[in-house]
Amino acid sequence: MNFDFALVLVVLTLVAGIGWVIDKVWFAQARNERVKTAQKASPEPLSDEQIRSVENLPTWADLSRSMFPVLAFVLVLRSFIVEPFQIPSGSMIPTLQVGDFILVNKFSYGLRLPVINTKVVPIADPKRGDVVVFKFPKDPSVNYIKRLVGLPGDVIAYHNKTIFVNGVEQKQTFVADLPPDTLMSENLSGVEHEIHNTPMRAGIEGEWTVPAGKYFVMGDNRDNSNDSRYWEFVPDSLMVGKAFAVWMHWAEFLSIPDVTQARLIK
Repeated sequence: MNFDFALVLVVLTLVAGIGWVIDKVWFAQARNERVKTAQKASPEPLSDEQIRSVENLPTWADLSRSMFPVLAFVLVLRSFIVEPFQIPSGSMIPTLQVGDFILVNKFSYGLRLPVINTKVVPIADPKRGDVVVFKFPKDPSVNYIKRLVGLPGDVIAYHNKTIFVNGVEQKQTFVADLPPDTLMSENLSGVEHEIHNTPMRAGIEGEWTVPAGKYFVMGDNRDNSNDSRYWEFVPDSLMVGKAFAVWMHWAEFLSIPDVTQARLIK
């Protein structure tokens, strides 16, 4: 079972917000009156410790008052602006390595409500060549990251380890041999990026017409990627955002995080 952090964050923010409102409406005024009365009776200004003693703030109210602004800020930031993710697999090598921590722009393709992912403010459509994070169509509780290859209405073909978009070959140039792989540079409708091919491995080939409201995605590690060639298309409703930067690399728990590998994603 996958941990739904967004749902937990929404619930915690809601609970803290309700607690803050209840305290503000029904209890805060009485505490303020006690403090005023104690201040009038004291020949000297009350210290912070004395004020806290007079207030006698319940633990639940103290937690709600202190946590609600923090939780609300994190919820808005994570839901509508930027969200961090960690790369768990090698399907996007060489663009992204296992252990890369990335940042995803959440408003690139429109503002969406947290948890239910419903788009409420359209902003822009995904573009061919974008590195996108989306909810896996076969299991929406899991996030995937791939490169967007096909837009709605496109005819995508993949033959001899080469992509064809609407009949146009997407040119590749040799960069280096990295046995058992080959490093290539691919021009995907003007977006230059590197990919890995494995000459000795026969990947799936075919032709796909992208339906309206859906996208065709592929991993940059072409022969080691579970992508649209196997399960077809990503609905727009499952789009999360556009990956735009690596901010840290952390290979394993006992290793030292490496911020020197921070870079923009292309």
